[in-house]
Amino acid sequence: MGLVTLALTWHRDLPVVISVVVAIILAASVLSAVEHAEVVAARVGEPFGSLILAVAVTVIEVGLIIMLMTSSSGSETQSLARDTVFSAVMITCNGILGLSILAGTGRRKGESGRINEEGSAAALATVVVLAALTLVVPRFTTSANGAFLTGSQLAFEAVASIVVYVTFVMTQSVQHRDFFLPLNRKGNIITASAHADPPPTKVAMMSVGLLVCALIAVVGLAKVESPAIEAGVAAANLPQTFVGVIIALLVLAPETIAAYNAGKRGHLQVGINLAFGSAIASIGLTVPTLAALSPLLDVQLELGLGNLQIVLLITTMAVGMLTVSGQRVTRLHGALHLVVLAAFLFMSIVP
Repeated sequence: MGLVTLALTWHRDLPVVISVVVAIILAASVLSAVEHAEVVAARVGEPFGSLILAVAVTVIEVGLIIMLMTSSSGSETQSLARDTVFSAVMITCNGILGLSILAGTGRRKGESGRINEEGSAAALATVVVLAALTLVVPRFTTSANGAFLTGSQLAFEAVASIVVYVTFVMTQSVQHRDFFLPLNRKGNIITASAHADPPPTKVAMMSVGLLVCALIAVVGLAKVESPAIEAGVAAANLPQTFVGVIIALLVLAPETIAAYNAGKRGHLQVGINLAFGSAIASIGLTVPTLAALSPLLDVQLELGLGNLQIVLLITTMAVGMLTVSGQRVTRLHGALHLVVLAAFLFMSIVP
């Protein structure tokens, strides 16, 4: 359906009603792409499964960013990557994390959830390093004017991000896999036998083909829909930086649903892994990819955050550290993260 819609709408001026329909199909294509990536990941196993899923999500995020970059001009284009990545960090580390905690601790009055603090703390530390290097450091460098990086600095950031991401994936999937497994109510690790068997090879191969179709549909429909997105933001009298929030919300919708459902099943650690893992992939893969493509796009990337954004990022990291500092979490932890997310969304509308 996504490919057919793309063929019918490519290079056409669309009325409002058709634009809404295309937006719905675009969102459905994102969900479909992630679903098929998860099937392939379940078949190939770890650590390659995590890489496939992260690469698929990164292709979607980068595709949306590039299509919006090429369809507009001005300072908003330079900062679109920063706004999207920062939005992804705020949504994952506050929204996804907060919802999974509330879902995992709200089944009975006074119940607290158990997390694997070794893995949670390691994942959050990885987010802190990546966010600081790619979003905060460019704000204070002096070799380039403003919140930009020189070519050598951007290359260093890209290489460092990839190294950190690969190291985290190997740690999570191979070297210390038990640190990231969910715990039951008694604090014991839930064994792998509770997981479903991998899908058959035929199903996995079918998902590979459908994944490619879905990714093509997402990137193409993003190009078709980009004028409507920018026009809608302008018509609502919202800052152009809110486009980055829209992209992040769209890309992270599947992870949000999966984390909430995992929390409801009592697998709170799975929701935390999804939250921090999505943030790590968003920074560790998206920024290097855009850094490599920026010369071809003839766009200078503005990565440094503003003062307000830095305050929100520091608050998020501080609350996150306190959340994962022990094995038990309560509904208060989840509520605090959701309040920080609400502050981010409100300040994005009224900066």
